[in-house]
Amino acid sequence: MHELSIVKDIFDTLSAHYATKIDDIQKIQVTAGLLSNVQPVLIQNAFDAFIADNRQYRDMELEVIVNDIIAHCDHCQKDFKVQYHRFVCPCGQPSTQIVQGNELFISKVIFKQHVS
Repeated sequence: MHELSIVKDIFDTLSAHYATKIDDIQKIQVTAGLLSNVQPVLIQNAFDAFIADNRQYRDMELEVIVNDIIAHCDHCQKDFKVQYHRFVCPCGQPSTQIVQGNELFISKVIFKQHVS
């Protein structure tokens, strides 16, 4: 299950960038392209298992945004949504230039609001 290693990498990245404020994180948003092979349900399960073992993070939430696969056609110079893994532009020409869909990154970190 590579989702658990992805979740561990997310927390390693957050720890490196927000070492003193990691306990103040309320929500993590992760963006994953369809080609990244990340299943939102499986990554949520891995996240839940990770925070169950690391109780200091129990109030954090995870949101996974899934991006479609977008390719670019060199023939007609247009971007198009790839459907059913058919990398063929509506103009009929094949395309191998991926514009979007293989990414996996932390897209947003939301911190708790502290009332003074």
